[in-house]
Formats: sequence, C-alpha cells, structure tokens
Amino acid sequence: MEFASYLAGERWSDHPECTHPLLAGIARTVNDLVDSEHRATLVPLIPDVVGLTGDDLVIDVTLTARCAMAALPVAPMDYQRALAVGLLTTDRVAATLLDPSIPALRRDIAEVMELVPDAASWAVQFTDGTAEVNPRLFRRVSAPRIVAFSGRGIASAVLMDPDERLVALLRRCIADTRALVQPAPVQEARRDGVLPAPSSMMSAR
Repeated sequence: MEFASYLAGERWSDHPECTHPLLAGIARTVNDLVDSEHRATLVPLIPDVVGLTGDDLVIDVTLTARCAMAALPVAPMDYQRALAVGLLTTDRVAATLLDPSIPALRRDIAEVMELVPDAASWAVQFTDGTAEVNPRLFRRVSAPRIVAFSGRGIASAVLMDPDERLVALLRRCIADTRALVQPAPVQEARRDGVLPAPSSMMSAR
C-alpha cells in the first residue's frame, strides 16, 4: 500500500487515498500474514489497487462478505462463531442496499452459512433482538474488524495452502472492487524522472 501511494503521487503512506480503505486493509492483512515467498507474489498487484476507491457502502459490504465467506468454512472452531456473527451482520446491512449485485451476494452468504450450521444457528440466536446495524458504524468499525479476523481465521486454519488462499482472496477482492467502481484518474508519479520497478522497491525494504 505504501508503494501504491507512491504510484498515485501521494505522500508515502500505507493508507493511501487512491485505494478504498477496506481494500487497503485487506491488502495489509494479507501482506502481514503470508510468508515471504507469497508476499513476493503481491508485487504485481500493486498497480491494480491504485484508483480503486469509492463511497458506496456496497463496496464495504461486498469486501467484508467476501472475506468472511472465505474464512468461515475453513477457520478453526473458536473462530467460526465470531465469523458467523460478522457474516450475518454483513448480510443485514446488505439487505438494506439496492445495488444489482446484492441479491447474488446474499445468496452466496446463505450458502456459506449452510456449510457451518452450528455456528450459523449460534449467530442467529446471538444477534436475535439486536438493534438495526448502523451503516456508518459498520463501515468504520465492524467491517475492518471482520476483515482482520477473517484473515487470521484463514491463516490459523489447518490447511495445506493458507497463504495461497489469502493471496487468492486479495485478488478476488480487487476484482470485486473493480467491478463496483470506475477507477479514479491517477496522476503518474515519478521521482527524478524515473519510476523504479515495484520488485526493486520491495527488495529494498
């Protein structure tokens, strides 16, 4: 994300304005959890996140759901209840949105919840009677927490390929975001007239 800020001509930051905050959070989470070999495969994705941003809550809901759906079926049991609550909460927010992509997303959520009936049942009982989800609170607090917990759930799963799943999740989230927004114009940034290759930049860190 720091190099994305550089490509966009922004100040050096891992929270660049050129990328949707939640997508940037997913990228940071994946970067922090995978090993060095898989971290190197993230380098070609840096330009892909530049210009992918927007204010529509559909983006936050879609990315949060995507992360929780990826984690819930494979995460350890002590993660599943919390992830099921997070996914159920995300679905409740999705139900208030009118974007054409929402019906398919909600069907995907329902299918994933069916894979973990015990956790799903517990989540329904846990959230029964709770107040309506505040969209602003969901965006600022719930969504980032669900995303971070999803990443840890995948990383903690008893799988042969947790790192590959995390990288694949980031790729999917980039594709989801691209489908929902029109990439904003990005001013090409060059330092002393030369823009170093991402691989050389990463190897220098």
